[in-house]
Amino acid sequence: MTKYIRRAAALCALLLLALLVNATRVQVVDSKAYDSNPANRRKDIARYDQARGDILVGGRAVTGSRDTGEQLRHERTYTNGPLYAPVTGFASQVYGTTFLEHAEDALLAGTDPMLAPLPLWNDLARTRSPGGKVVTTVEPAAQRAAFAGLGGRKGAVAALDPATGKVLALVSSPSYDPERLAGTGSAVTGAWAALNADPDKPMLNRALSRTYPPGSTFKVVTAAAALDAGRVTDLDAPTRSPDPYTLPGTSTSLANEVDGCSDASLRHAFQWSCNTVFAKLGVDTGQDALADTAKRFGFDGPGPKVPSPTARSTFDTATDDAQLALSAIGQYDTRATPLQMAMVAAAVAGGGSVKAPHLVDRTTSADDDIVATTHTRTLQQAMNPRTAAQLRELMTDVVEKGTGTNAAIDGVTVGGKTGTAQHGVGNAGTPYAWFIAWARKPADPEPSVAVAVVVEDAAADRSDISGGGTAAPIAKAVMEAVLGA
Repeated sequence: MTKYIRRAAALCALLLLALLVNATRVQVVDSKAYDSNPANRRKDIARYDQARGDILVGGRAVTGSRDTGEQLRHERTYTNGPLYAPVTGFASQVYGTTFLEHAEDALLAGTDPMLAPLPLWNDLARTRSPGGKVVTTVEPAAQRAAFAGLGGRKGAVAALDPATGKVLALVSSPSYDPERLAGTGSAVTGAWAALNADPDKPMLNRALSRTYPPGSTFKVVTAAAALDAGRVTDLDAPTRSPDPYTLPGTSTSLANEVDGCSDASLRHAFQWSCNTVFAKLGVDTGQDALADTAKRFGFDGPGPKVPSPTARSTFDTATDDAQLALSAIGQYDTRATPLQMAMVAAAVAGGGSVKAPHLVDRTTSADDDIVATTHTRTLQQAMNPRTAAQLRELMTDVVEKGTGTNAAIDGVTVGGKTGTAQHGVGNAGTPYAWFIAWARKPADPEPSVAVAVVVEDAAADRSDISGGGTAAPIAKAVMEAVLGA
C-alpha cells in the first residue's frame, strides 16, 4: 500500500509541477503574445474601467469622463471641443489617442509609475492609480481670440511667451469636436469616416503638423543672417539692389509689389517688404551663412516636441544662386510650420535666444501633488543680441509705418512682419497670408508675447489676400488678449 501511495504522491507532484510550468509559460514566456492578441479585451476593459484624468486650461478642465455602464465604461467628454482640439487631440476607444491625449496618455490613464505611492506598488497590488492631471500653458482668452479671428477659415495661429517658450495659444481651423470620436458604435465610425473624407481636413493640426512657404516673414531670418555676417552694417545705407532683379544665371526678373525698392536701405526694404533687396541680399550673404542662421532658428532639424511631435521646417541647402534668391524671400523649397515662425518672432523678441516651446506647464496626481514640472530650456542662440535689437527696431517700423499697421495696439510696442506666400503650379494658387509679431507693454522690460498667423483662405479673391490685411488683425487680437490691452 505504501508503494502505491508514494506513486500517487509522485504523480500528483508531477502534475503540480506541470501546472506550474504551464502557468509560467502563459504568464511570463507567452504573456506578450496574449496581451497583443486582438481577441484579448481584458486590457481595454481595464483601461476604460476608471475615469481618465483631465487636461486643464486656465485652471479649468476642458476634458471629462462619462460612465456609460457598458463594457468599455468611461467615454471621454470635451468642453469647447473644437476650440481646444489642436491642444487636447482626442481619446477614442476605437481610434486611439492624439496630441496631449497621446503624449500624456500614461498619466491620464493612471498607469504612470510616478502616480503610485511606492515604486512598483501598482504591479504588486494589481491596482491602478486614479488618472493624473495635465496643466497646460494655454491662455484661454488668447485661444478664443485666435479661434474667433480665423472664423472657420483654413489657417492656424501659434502664440508663445518669448522668455519661457510657453505656448499661449494653439489654434487650427477648421476644427472638429473630438467628443464625436469617444465611445463605440456606428456613430463613432460614421464620424471618423466623415472627418477623414472632409476636404477641409478638420483633424489636421495646421499649427503643428503642416508646413507652408513662409513668404516674406522669412525675411526676418535673411536679415538676421546678413547682419550677423556683416553684410549689412548700417540699416539706413542704400543697398546695391536693382529693381527689377534678374535671378542669377537666368533671364527671369523678380519685381516688387511697391515702388521705391531700387537700391533701398535695409530699413525701407524691410518696412515695405522689397523682394528684390532681400533676394539679392540672400545671394550676397551666401548659402552657408543663410542655412546656418536658419538652422539656429530651428529649420532643418527635427520639429520640437511640445510634447506632441511637430513637422520639420526646412530650408534647402543644395540650391543654385537663383534658387537661393527665392529661398531668401521664403519661396522655392523653404517651408515652415506656424509654430516655427512663432519661434522666429520669439527669438527676435527674446534677444536672439530660441526657447523650447512647450504646452504642458506641469502634471499632477488626482490630488494635485506635483508629478513633473516643465522648466524653461534654451535650444540655441539664433543670432547676436545686437542683431536681435536691430530686428526689433525694423519690425517696429513695419507696424508703425509700414505694411503691418493693422497690428498696432494703442500704448503697446508692437513689432511685426507681413508675408504673402505664393504657391501652386506657376504660383496660380491663392496666396497664403502670413503675419508674425511680438508685443511689449511700456512697463514691461521685454516683450511678453510672440505670435504667428497663417490664413489659407482658398475661397478668397487673390487681390484681397495680404499678410497685413488678413493675418495682422488676428495677431493683434491675440496679443491684446495676452496683454489684457
